[in-house]
Amino acid sequence: MKQLDDFYLNQEEPVKGIFLALKEIILKQDQDITNMLKYGMPFFCYKGKMFCYLWIHKKLKQPYIGIVEGKHFDEAFLIQENRSRMKIMMFDTHADLPLEQIESIIQKAVNLYKTGIVKI
Repeated sequence: MKQLDDFYLNQEEPVKGIFLALKEIILKQDQDITNMLKYGMPFFCYKGKMFCYLWIHKKLKQPYIGIVEGKHFDEAFLIQENRSRMKIMMFDTHADLPLEQIESIIQKAVNLYKTGIVKI
């Protein structure tokens, strides 16, 4: 847990604040969501199955949520780039977080597992 906490605390503002806010938003969406450090980044799992993560876009330097099963999503604000399975939702560090969009995407991602579309 210390490494996970250190990941958040070692980020520079405003990314640090965005990541901490996203962590809280994601964790409150379902009691079966947990947060762990995997591959050096914070991953969120639903009943032990990785479903999203937080990271910073290498070229654009913007924080984002990566949706593991993003291929199931059609929302225009999700970006695929060169990924076959995942899509990302990027955030402007100078704007408020789009809370409703974030909650909607997290709920949709969790529902992939709850409904059995993605096996746990």
